Amino acid sequence: MPTEAAMTPAAGQGDDLALLGLLQLVSPALPIGAFAFSQGLESAFELGWVADEASLGDWLEGVLEDGLTRCELPALSRLQAAWAAGDGEAVAEWDQWLAANRETAELAAEDARLGASLTRLLGSLELLPTSTARGAPALPTGAGYVTLFAWTAHARGVPVRQALLGFAWAWLENQLAVACKALPLGHTAAQRLVERLRPALVAAVDQAFVIADDDLGPALPGLALASGLHETQYSRLFRS
Repeated sequence: MPTEAAMTPAAGQGDDLALLGLLQLVSPALPIGAFAFSQGLESAFELGWVADEASLGDWLEGVLEDGLTRCELPALSRLQAAWAAGDGEAVAEWDQWLAANRETAELAAEDARLGASLTRLLGSLELLPTSTARGAPALPTGAGYVTLFAWTAHARGVPVRQALLGFAWAWLENQLAVACKALPLGHTAAQRLVERLRPALVAAVDQAFVIADDDLGPALPGLALASGLHETQYSRLFRS
């Protein structure tokens, strides 16, 4: 028999609101301009390193395993924990660490611009630390996107694991959107890649929770080279 609490419409409402907050945060409709960046993928198309569905899947698996798993995802978990603990020093340190790991001007600019856009949006929604949580540490000056993502997930009550899964999902969706526009990649092929990579997203999140601080740092020389070459690419659709 269902308990009285389980039958109450308000039961679980907090979890529902957190889920909706996460969906809002990772939605392609979020007006921060993420659609304008390819993270070097457009250059990989131009260079012929990625030319079809199979090679795109290999590229994305590599970026996920040696990039997000070792950089953004574990940093995001640490940042969300720092926001929850009110540890402004840790927030600033991880924000600076992420900035230091952007290996090209375009990758650094992407993180900074998305962070600035999300800051403006949160300000208009009265969701910045100064307006939503008494005693919350100040937002670092020029905070990057991952730092703002972590704050928003914390403010919305999103569990850390779900925040990491949402971040990884948003990254995958954006990369596939880039491929559909520039490769081109058909939408059915994109969905096949979603099916291929869903288990890898879960594995990446699992790894992000156990990787030690000393083992952090992306190992993506190919992506860094592609991103650097993109800065002078003659014809391009994307800003990175």
